[in-house]
Amino acid sequence: MGVKGKLIASVEVKCGGHPIHDIFHTNTHHISNISPGKIHKFNIDEGESVKVGSVVSWKYNDDGKDKICKQMIEAVDHQKKSITWKVIGGDLLELYNSFTITTSHDHQWTTWTFVYEKKTEEIPEPLVLLGFVLHVTKDIECHLLK
Repeated sequence: MGVKGKLIASVEVKCGGHPIHDIFHTNTHHISNISPGKIHKFNIDEGESVKVGSVVSWKYNDDGKDKICKQMIEAVDHQKKSITWKVIGGDLLELYNSFTITTSHDHQWTTWTFVYEKKTEEIPEPLVLLGFVLHVTKDIECHLLK
């Protein structure tokens, strides 16, 4: 069994967290236009929208490398403005046995939570990916403030 980990980071958003949740929940396909240097493409592979059971995929550039991430939506909580995405394919599973990402949003904050199990102790913590998603969040904030 690998080493389990959990990372949590919150970033203040001047536009408010709820509009950012709305982008991730109902306008996810626009993120590649909002942050084109980071997110190249978003697809809904199974299902019609970002809802529980839907399978989605991302093509993105992380730390100068093109990557793919396929996820299943595990939970959407409209009250807490959160979405839980379980990684089911792509580059992350080369390093981690499991990887789950939760985004949650309140009035002035967006919080990202990573829960993962590394395949070996030598695998690094996903700090670069955490920085990446925080930068995407700030790109969305700038877009919403225009």
